[in-house]
Amino acid sequence: MYRNLSTVLQKRELRTGQKFHCTIIFGRAILSTQYCIVTIERGYHSENGVYGYRPKIQKHFEVGAECLANRAKYSNFYRLVTAYREHAHKQANINPISLKKPAMLPELLPKKFGLNLSDKVSFRNILTTNKSEGTVKDALDILNKVYSSTMGAEFSYLDTEEEREWFAETLERCHDEPIDSDTQKAILKEMLKSQVFDNFLAIKFVSFKRYGCEGAESMMAFFHEIFKLSVHDTLKNIVMCMPHRGRLNFLTGMLKFPPEKLFRKLRGFSEFPDDVQATGDVTSHFTSSVNLNIDNEKLHVTMLYNPSHLEAVNPVSMGKTRATMHALEDGAYSDREDAQWSDKVLNLQVHGDAAYTGQGVNQECLAMSYTPHFEIGGSIHIIVNNQVGFTTPASRGRSSRYCTDLAKFIAAPVIHVNGDDPEMVIRATRIAFKYQRKFRKDVFIDFNCFRRRGHNELDDPTFTNPAIYRIIQNRQSIPDRYLENLIESNVVTPEEGKSIIQKHTDYLSQALMQVDNYIPQPTYFMGKWSKMKQASSAVTTWETGVDVNLLKFIANKSVQLQSDLDIHPRLLNTHIKARLKRVENDKQLDWATAEAIAFGSLLYQGYHVRISGQDVGRGTFSHRHAMLVNQQTGSIFIPLNSMVEGQIGKIELANSILSEEAVLGYEYGLSIESPTTLPIWEAQFGDFFNGAQIIIDTFITSGETKWMTSSGLTMLLPHGYDGAGPDHTSCRVERFLQLTDSKENKPDGDNVNIQVANPTTPAQYFHLLRRQMVRDFRKPLVIVAPKTLLRHAAATSSFKDMGLGTSFKNVIEDSEADVNEVTKVILVSGKHYYALNNHREVVGAKNVAIIRVESLCPFPILELLQEVQKYKHARTYIWSQEEPQNMGPWSFVKPRFENLCGRSLKYCGREALSTPAGAIGYIHQREAEEVIVKPFTIE
Repeated sequence: MYRNLSTVLQKRELRTGQKFHCTIIFGRAILSTQYCIVTIERGYHSENGVYGYRPKIQKHFEVGAECLANRAKYSNFYRLVTAYREHAHKQANINPISLKKPAMLPELLPKKFGLNLSDKVSFRNILTTNKSEGTVKDALDILNKVYSSTMGAEFSYLDTEEEREWFAETLERCHDEPIDSDTQKAILKEMLKSQVFDNFLAIKFVSFKRYGCEGAESMMAFFHEIFKLSVHDTLKNIVMCMPHRGRLNFLTGMLKFPPEKLFRKLRGFSEFPDDVQATGDVTSHFTSSVNLNIDNEKLHVTMLYNPSHLEAVNPVSMGKTRATMHALEDGAYSDREDAQWSDKVLNLQVHGDAAYTGQGVNQECLAMSYTPHFEIGGSIHIIVNNQVGFTTPASRGRSSRYCTDLAKFIAAPVIHVNGDDPEMVIRATRIAFKYQRKFRKDVFIDFNCFRRRGHNELDDPTFTNPAIYRIIQNRQSIPDRYLENLIESNVVTPEEGKSIIQKHTDYLSQALMQVDNYIPQPTYFMGKWSKMKQASSAVTTWETGVDVNLLKFIANKSVQLQSDLDIHPRLLNTHIKARLKRVENDKQLDWATAEAIAFGSLLYQGYHVRISGQDVGRGTFSHRHAMLVNQQTGSIFIPLNSMVEGQIGKIELANSILSEEAVLGYEYGLSIESPTTLPIWEAQFGDFFNGAQIIIDTFITSGETKWMTSSGLTMLLPHGYDGAGPDHTSCRVERFLQLTDSKENKPDGDNVNIQVANPTTPAQYFHLLRRQMVRDFRKPLVIVAPKTLLRHAAATSSFKDMGLGTSFKNVIEDSEADVNEVTKVILVSGKHYYALNNHREVVGAKNVAIIRVESLCPFPILELLQEVQKYKHARTYIWSQEEPQNMGPWSFVKPRFENLCGRSLKYCGREALSTPAGAIGYIHQREAEEVIVKPFTIE
């Protein structure tokens, strides 16, 4: 009770020792038949642990019947107001194309609360209004204006009383704040420009699907207000994502996208300069990254490219936002669990109503939005509620009342607003912005609008939604109606409206006339990416070795403990002491040690490393232990971040939620922002990437080809046949190879879309990681990562293998075979090599050479040809793999080897299957023996 009372008291101007009368109310009920005198004291609050005003009940008085009646009325009025705040959004006039008007909710009738319209009530401490008292009818007028007009709000479920009270007060104040004439003129201009753009394209490009903004033009009022509010706050950057609807209107109208570039694309030409190797993308995916001048202040706005896979860009925008925060050195990048976010970057997400309800990535994004290493201080979401998904009405497109109901998953407030009322959109935007800035939490605007021309301009929506479209077709456009309102209010003249329309029409007409002379300007490899370039078609060897003394220093530092760290006793022997012993003996360096010194060497050079995934700090197979947890306090220590004093490069170990699509999208977003950070995503098991296939297909493997967007994202996908069953065995390497643009009839250069490697030694892994950052270009890398090799006695390396002058080997030769005796050559990739090599030793097959193909893409045909030519007496060439014939690298390797080496290649491996592996132990054992023996017996 005292805590609630304190909240109320702090709204008053208090003095120490001050006394006043108050009635004690608890929730919706009267606490007692007493009133009291409260003395205000300055002191410590024992209940909430803060120093400030503390109320002390000094004296109680019994009261009479009249006082009790007044207090009951006060309590009932409080309950009525609370009910409005909780439920009135259900009767708000938020649907611009409703077939019927919203009905008054019976639960909000005054008589339900024992009140009559003529009853006098006090508004103090209940309603935020200029009036101190009035009748119940007066109060209803205020409540309906605030909570049941063309805006409604859901906030009663917010986590804290402070948030709930703030939201109620802000809502109740905002309706008394006028929209000044300058703002009215500005949003009119943006809405008219949007309408002009749609009309212009409808005339000049009749068959073009522009996914126009007709019916949602008030969205421009939202963007205008967000930009204006941002520059008057501390914000310097907005990172945003947006689907197709109204995208081109917004780009060419407010984000300074050259309309010449758009018109050139519509005439069949590329959006890139002629010398750029890129396929481009459709216009509804276009983007802009621009400095805007808002009220003489600079605001940088980046809109991300958007694939047609709905909502997939949302986690990408979140990752890029975090990386932008780090770039501004505001402490967002940190190994600390409680790292704070930046005040200078805002994440803005625009959604579609049906997509936000239907796409699971949205739930994943919200689930990680407040977690350590992923939190960005809240996003502002606006859902462009078309009330139809393609042709499916909302009644069939979701099970919830609102398309925003997912927001309740994280207790985020929702403001519902009628898109027919641009000024109410402004008010909704102001409230959302203030909430996000004050509480650094997500907030949603449900922007109710409609599609005047259906899903796109070539669609006939009356096939499936005749009733709604009878209403839409008889409506005046929103910009025209708002123009008439402002003319009637003497804010603008008819001539001013015509001038806006004419100027933007002339602007677009002039741009169309200039298309033939327009040369697209490059918008990539600028700023922090200026030292990067597009990879060449040549094959280049990158020296990635490091001085051995430095490597030993890093290896020792990777397990150096703080003096007060209470480490797990098992780790002391199996991790700390074991690594120190390996370093001292300079032999048998395992996978985890090679990884640690690869990370450490990059940090030492000033690069950053971020590795995310499920329990990556420890590692799925309990091998990494890059973060050490104090067994007494639970605090985390990361040795690699304390190698040297004043260390710039840091590693961030981001243990993620149990998600693939959102987390991988987040890491991709981070990767395209920063060329100085090595972002790594590790799957718990290789085939778990399936949950993120949309991100892989539409961003990682195709982003550079479509958009000239570079990424150095690295994916670690544990792979290997060891009897674990169908879902913990294969990383589906064949799928990634199918996604590459490698050619079958000519050597690959460095300029492939993605790299796929299957390393067999820790040193090879070391060089792969370092190569990602050493080169002057960035490419995504898929590493077919080991499981059993992590602790395999034969899969070790020495410091010499990683020293100066060394590099990644695309092909590893067979140093044990005698070139004069070899009649059979086996090609193999990955862990399967060790089983084959062991069997060769057991049977004494000296006539067999085993060549390891470490790089699958780029396919190392030149190195392979060089190796194959050594064996003059070889008659049989075999590809051996653990995977079934319809999986693994076989179908990728065969045509390239045969076309470019001119030799026939035979297959040895499991037969084609519908699943990567079986789960019957004796069958697995039999197959495992067969795939080892058969390559040595086949002729």
